[in-house]
Amino acid sequence: MGGDRAPRVLLTADTVGGVWTYAVELARELAARGVQIALATMGGPLSAAQRAQIAHLSGVTVFDGGYRLEWMQDCWQHVQAAGEWLLHLEREFQPDVVHLNQFAFGALPFAAPTLVVAHSCVLSWWRAVHGEDAPREWDRYRDTVQAGLQGAGLVAAPTHAMLATLADHYGLREAGLVLPNGASAAAFAPTRKQHVVLAAGRFWDAAKNLAALEAVAPDLPWPVRIAGAAQHPDGGAVLPQGVQCLGQLARDELAGQFAVASIYALPARYEPFGLSVLEAALSGCALVLGDIASLRETWGTAATYVAPDDHEALRATLQRLIAQPAERERLAQAALARARHFTPARMADSYLAAYARLAPRFANSTPEEFACA
Repeated sequence: MGGDRAPRVLLTADTVGGVWTYAVELARELAARGVQIALATMGGPLSAAQRAQIAHLSGVTVFDGGYRLEWMQDCWQHVQAAGEWLLHLEREFQPDVVHLNQFAFGALPFAAPTLVVAHSCVLSWWRAVHGEDAPREWDRYRDTVQAGLQGAGLVAAPTHAMLATLADHYGLREAGLVLPNGASAAAFAPTRKQHVVLAAGRFWDAAKNLAALEAVAPDLPWPVRIAGAAQHPDGGAVLPQGVQCLGQLARDELAGQFAVASIYALPARYEPFGLSVLEAALSGCALVLGDIASLRETWGTAATYVAPDDHEALRATLQRLIAQPAERERLAQAALARARHFTPARMADSYLAAYARLAPRFANSTPEEFACA
């Protein structure tokens, strides 16, 4: 690798959902290879648990913006201010690549080449949840996303299924990259399993379809535990009944729940990748998932699938696995074997290859060369 300094990436993240976990994992792995990271966060202030996650990351400098995201209510002044802030950070940090995990900023005049990664979008979420196109009130969002995609040097998504939605909803014609997420097996490991069904996700997000578990839980001989926020960022809360609500847990606390759960159930209507599923699989859980293209793409035969709206099928599937420990164990081992392919190292390799398509500094470089930079 040429040059007198380590390569630099300006990396955006939000503090609300799985993009935070993904961004921290990627930043940690890239920094271990000698890449300097400026991590620009938005969506809300960093929590104490999130600050603890990044406190000791060498080579990662965090900038806490707190701006509202492009899918939130009354966001557009925040999105404009966040864009100006990111342009300022770029001038100060001088990155070789700007890696954006929100769409809107792809249209900004960055000096460095840009990678926009599509983790989810409102239009595909709306169609999956409501079975129809988003209403006109989302037209500005649609136009903003389209402009961001058109302005990006390169577009990527964690699954082919998510990438396909960009062509469907925004007319993306350029070939994009599929860059799967990764999670560290060291953070997730099974212990002595208990008779528990676990789910994790924002209960207010209808895409997670956790209400289906709420509906079938009273008919199951095992308790159903749900970890995740009930409070919507825009206000209001959804409180489930008939299940054990664990609330929003820190990552190590959630790892403890994964470790003891025998079954992980996520009958999602929409899940472009599903980091919680990966973490559950690494923890030795048998997987019961929504029968949607992205989850089938990621998990293949290593999971059992149910139609998101078929509560009877969900109930019967969970009852069957509860009654058949050998089948639970078979599914758990299959999921674990598949999960071990989604490592942070492989994720970082994929992203370094994507960066190399944008910036010569990353081309023809090995991990050892990065570490020596």
